[in-house]
Amino acid sequence: MAEARQRVDKWLFFARVVKSRSLAAKLAQAGRVRINGEKTDQAADTVRPGDTLTITLERRILVYRVLAPGTRRGPAEEARLLYEDLSPPPTDNRNALPDAVPPVRALGSGRPTKRERRQTDRLRES
Repeated sequence: MAEARQRVDKWLFFARVVKSRSLAAKLAQAGRVRINGEKTDQAADTVRPGDTLTITLERRILVYRVLAPGTRRGPAEEARLLYEDLSPPPTDNRNALPDAVPPVRALGSGRPTKRERRQTDRLRES
């Protein structure tokens, strides 16, 4: 029997990684999917059981081992049977220092407040 293979965009769609197959194709074409560590830029690249997928989404990295090809986009319980989740646990960012320092504006610079505008209007009227 031939080894079961499936297009990566179909597999991502069936495994409920993305909401639509066109989004899965765009994800693969953007180079955000790696199959066994090799970056892919085609939605038609195939995956088979045993392959490891590294998927970069907006704020997280997913690492999945393919267990089976999908046959349809079913409920989430059915989709979880298609892969084994090897993703690293999310880090606790509550105690981490912020990446960006909030901007500090010197007093008197920038747009005037409503109170300052009223004071300026009163000076002009008198």
